[in-house]
Amino acid sequence: MNWVVNNMATTVNNAFAEFMKEKVNLDQEKNKIARSSRDNLIDNIKGFSGDSDFFVVYTDKILRFGSFERRTKIRPIDDIDLMLCLSGEGTRTYIQSGEVFYINGSDADSKNGLMTDNTNYLNSTKVINRFISKLSDLQDYSKAEMHKNHEAATLQLKSYTWNFDIVPCFYTDTGFYLIPDGSGNWKKTDPRIDNERITDINQKHNGKLLELIRLAKYWNNRKVTIRIGSYLLECMILQKYENKEASENWWIDLEFRDLLNYLSSAILSDVDDPKGIQGNLNSFCWDDRCKISDALTNAYNKAVEASNMELNDKNQKGAITKWGEVLGNDFPEYTGE
Repeated sequence: MNWVVNNMATTVNNAFAEFMKEKVNLDQEKNKIARSSRDNLIDNIKGFSGDSDFFVVYTDKILRFGSFERRTKIRPIDDIDLMLCLSGEGTRTYIQSGEVFYINGSDADSKNGLMTDNTNYLNSTKVINRFISKLSDLQDYSKAEMHKNHEAATLQLKSYTWNFDIVPCFYTDTGFYLIPDGSGNWKKTDPRIDNERITDINQKHNGKLLELIRLAKYWNNRKVTIRIGSYLLECMILQKYENKEASENWWIDLEFRDLLNYLSSAILSDVDDPKGIQGNLNSFCWDDRCKISDALTNAYNKAVEASNMELNDKNQKGAITKWGEVLGNDFPEYTGE
């Protein structure tokens, strides 16, 4: 949604419009630059394709994913995710043992030292390190290193504040991706399901849901309680709106109020991975679930006070002040008389 902002927080609607534009939503110009820099990086990596010490890039299956691609990222842009797909080249096959996948490497993989010691299996950690080695030669980037989860290469730029998290992957003949599992082997995923799901549910709600998700993420990042993982938070919100009828009357403050109430209950339950791969996404213990629920309930109660002031008491100043208690000091102050 493109807010029209008059920079006068005299009503709750104006205050939210200013807040979303100035503090939550990505700056449109930086967003364009970030997308352009991502495309430039893809072109640079394609230039490695077929090198004797690298892989053949499977161009058609390169996957842009994560919150930046789903348009649920909030300020500032800190990381951009990219799955760089490599060609199986016929000789690479996989076997599965439980949730762990092993990829039989090629002769070239063996020659390049990419196998797990004393096996014929392609080692995902060594593949990431090969990416790091190649990425380190690129201009315009200051440093390439292993991501802390050992599932990606992180590339830092010289000119901008965001990093790229680059995940090497293979696309299987059964229609899913294999990515590093952090232990040298591989695991199954398919972010296309997440991308399509959020697009469909957002369209169902007339394109207004993404901004609500970003607002919830902003509250979550205030650290008033134990932080909920970004993906888990998105999945809980999508679960609510997947089953909710679209409404012509959509006010982000009232939607956010009701969402806080929903999340205070949802966080107490298990949350299934919509891809059907990871199982339960909610790994919080019961005590932590209760702490988060209490914080959400507290925020909801304040949001109810704010909406009552606005709708019943016609007290815009009081409502804006109360919303500031929920969303923090960056929420606009009342500027009326």
